[in-house]
Amino acid sequence: MPTHAEPATNGGLGTAAKGVAEHASILARLELELALLELKRKAAALGIGIGLVAAAAVFGLFAVGFVLLTLAAVLHTFLAAWLALLLVTAALLVFAGALAMVGLRLIKRGTPPVPEQAIREAKLTTGALKS
Repeated sequence: MPTHAEPATNGGLGTAAKGVAEHASILARLELELALLELKRKAAALGIGIGLVAAAAVFGLFAVGFVLLTLAAVLHTFLAAWLALLLVTAALLVFAGALAMVGLRLIKRGTPPVPEQAIREAKLTTGALKS
């Protein structure tokens, strides 16, 4: 007596193919969303880093002004005024250096602006679909 397979309750091969296509579409949308989120995060870090480096440049410019003013005060008189100006200059230089270091660290974190995690996930998904 021949045995016949009962019709699948889930609709057969056509329904399965449709389900796979829907899942692949959902995965593609999710990977695109992941890539966008990763790019936004890197762009934000890059923007903040560039802003901090620009701020460091401004404070460095102020420091140059204070160095020149300090030299003028030293040449004018050897009183305590030049020492105060020198301390302000040193503080500005230290502050500018700290801003530059933090800014450069953020720039390195944000470059290159490539969604690495999304690319890895897409490769894994492609490999899973091929096998």
